[in-house]
Amino acid sequence: MATALVILAAGKGTRMKSDLPKVLHEVAGAPMLVHAMRAGAALDPARTIVVAGHGADAVEAAARAWDETTEIVHQTEQLGTGHAVVQTRTALADFDGDVIVLYGDTPFIRPRTLAAMQTARAEHDVVVLGFEAADPGRYGRLKMSGQSLDAIVEFKDATDQERAITLCNSGVVAADAQTLFSLLDEVGNDNASGEYYLTDIVSLARARGLSATAVTCDEDETRGVNSRAELVSANAAYQARARAELIEAGVTLQAPDTVHLCFDTLLGPDTVIEPNVVFGPGVTVENGATIRAFSHLEGCHVARGAVVGPYARLRPGAELSEDVRIGNFVEIKNAQIHAGTKVNHLSYIGDAELGEKTNVGAGTITCNYDGVFKHRTVIGKNVFIGSDTMLVAPVTLGDDSMTATGTVVTHDVPAGAMAVGRARQENKPGFARKMFEKLKSAKARLKKDGQ
Repeated sequence: MATALVILAAGKGTRMKSDLPKVLHEVAGAPMLVHAMRAGAALDPARTIVVAGHGADAVEAAARAWDETTEIVHQTEQLGTGHAVVQTRTALADFDGDVIVLYGDTPFIRPRTLAAMQTARAEHDVVVLGFEAADPGRYGRLKMSGQSLDAIVEFKDATDQERAITLCNSGVVAADAQTLFSLLDEVGNDNASGEYYLTDIVSLARARGLSATAVTCDEDETRGVNSRAELVSANAAYQARARAELIEAGVTLQAPDTVHLCFDTLLGPDTVIEPNVVFGPGVTVENGATIRAFSHLEGCHVARGAVVGPYARLRPGAELSEDVRIGNFVEIKNAQIHAGTKVNHLSYIGDAELGEKTNVGAGTITCNYDGVFKHRTVIGKNVFIGSDTMLVAPVTLGDDSMTATGTVVTHDVPAGAMAVGRARQENKPGFARKMFEKLKSAKARLKKDGQ
């Protein structure tokens, strides 16, 4: 049966104390909304609808940046979760399938948990995701009779006996679309908050003779984020879980607590990650590569056997082939570095392509920007770039060519040729002594005059 995702993302998040909509605050390099969309995407949904309210334009932009087919509906007044889902009625008027309701500020729900809810829908009209809470606090409580879910009671409306229940509501719900909207038509707002609760559909379904049940997951999956402190905690929890998964998969993290991962970081088995490495979005590191200490990577690909760092920076578009060496204080941006090539010291390589087994000397810079346009540098195979070479793009160096130390390359270098582009050295006898004597005399006069 087809599935539609409805993701509630209309709240302002007052406790975040931010102009940014709550769901756009990031966990592991991605907005919380994207985490929810990513989990739901594993179900291969036919439709994805985000309910936006506060900061709707920014929410829409973030959602469509992740999935351009995402549909946006608006909740202009925040009158509760039930009211929010009702806003999708028109969009889903002709939809024949299940609806799963997720929350844009709950980033940790696993795809396997949503798959379990799909499975449960085959036997029950309404499925709710619950969890056993270590501290139930102000969560809504799930009232069960065996496998049957009788009702969800909000904390504000619960009796003392109901508050003693430890099985709590995550808010995630699955139901057939027609059934869901039919039940929502009966939801009222006669409660302590004066809101239309999505959770009321359970008792309404049971009153109709429909079946309801709860699927359970670990409490950590249902973690919501409502404040800066909770955002910090969520990031820490994500990092801990992601590091543990990588170690289990065969990655060596020499100092796990110092390595910061992104939501989409991909590291192959037998990779070695030294301390204090930061991964931004879009990084893939293949088997057997080494990322040395204090390096920063984003939007790049590192192939087998490559070594990066220490203190290296790989920016978007950096493509490192097998056995490449990128050393200390080297920055690579939008450049393809082919197999066996070395850029070991204090260099910037941007908008470039370097052929196989080329060696780039310390202090080399591709001068790729003229103040308006970016230009490309192409370096062939087995090229030797002398230290402190400035490559003024656009420029091409042929195979087996070389540059002399300190050269400024402004024209193409043919294959096998050596480029020398620097001023001829002149030695002026005695000039240094005379210059220093003159400067010291001037300094003494200034000191005597009290300056």
